[in-house]
Amino acid sequence: MPAYIVFMRENIRDEEEMKIYSRMAGPTFAGHEAIPRAVYGATETLEGPPTDSAVIVEFKTVEAARAWYDSPAYQEAKRHRHLGADYRAFIIQGV
Repeated sequence: MPAYIVFMRENIRDEEEMKIYSRMAGPTFAGHEAIPRAVYGATETLEGPPTDSAVIVEFKTVEAARAWYDSPAYQEAKRHRHLGADYRAFIIQGV
């Protein structure tokens, strides 16, 4: 069953850290079967607080999504995302 990691960016605090994250994040998918479904496109908030932007990445399973997220390469990139912006992130199982 597919799974999706959803990153919801609330606001950017440090553009330079986000540039570092942007350079580092892409290569972390090497060796992981992942399909980007939405990457920082325009958003329209329907309910709740506004989202600055979002990313949705599809994986074959929840375990595969977690393996990428927990990978040493992504953990290093994630550090810069945390320094650069406020996010909410979660994994959701697809149908």
